[in-house]
Amino acid sequence: MTYRVPALLYIPSVAKLLAFAEQRLSVDDADANLLVLRRGVFYMNFVQWEDMQTIETAKLMHHRSMNACPIYDEVTGMVFLFFIAVLGRTSEVFQIVTGQNAARLCYVSSSDQGISWSHVTDLTEEVIGMSIQDWATFALGPGHGIQLKSGRLLLPAYTYYIDCKTCFGKFCKTTPHAFAFYSDDHGQSWFFGEFVPNLKTVECQMVSVDEEDGSHVLFCNARSPLGFRVQALSTDDGAIFHSGQLVGS
Repeated sequence: MTYRVPALLYIPSVAKLLAFAEQRLSVDDADANLLVLRRGVFYMNFVQWEDMQTIETAKLMHHRSMNACPIYDEVTGMVFLFFIAVLGRTSEVFQIVTGQNAARLCYVSSSDQGISWSHVTDLTEEVIGMSIQDWATFALGPGHGIQLKSGRLLLPAYTYYIDCKTCFGKFCKTTPHAFAFYSDDHGQSWFFGEFVPNLKTVECQMVSVDEEDGSHVLFCNARSPLGFRVQALSTDDGAIFHSGQLVGS
């Protein structure tokens, strides 16, 4: 048994830390299994951790749970734990090569800082819809989502977009793009924004840079298959990103 892809969420109102990870049968992505959690209380100079618990509801039948991406709504006090559920042992490489998506967008929620969790909700059809046909696969984060001053909840994500479905009878080409899922009604409904347009971008994290005059910009920091990281800015809270820029490693 091993643990991979951690995500840490801090709840400032109660000084609680929620640490999530994938529980795997081996280091192989295909051996991911369930999501686990340790809750901690933050004191002045240390954290007192509780025992690890398995989040039993964070799963779909015949799927493995991966890429935990928690987000906290400071207005409602609700914690959302988003993740992808991947069919069986289907690898990311297989999905990219064949264009056959095996990932689902799911979440569970908690109103008591992670003590108990709701049943799973599969948002794939509602949020991604027919666009899933153009995504060879997708994933969240890694890391956590954020809430902007506007109240918008925002989840970092990336997809391998299918540029050409067939080439002489065979699957041809995908390009990875970072983007964001977002909600403006405290998680009741979700949407996805436009991709970082010009460069190949994969795993990413996002942060709001707030100025003293009240203005702000959303900053996306993404990995890239090009061997560098890419930074991109959004001036409308993640609905649209301007062209990304390569930054030397």
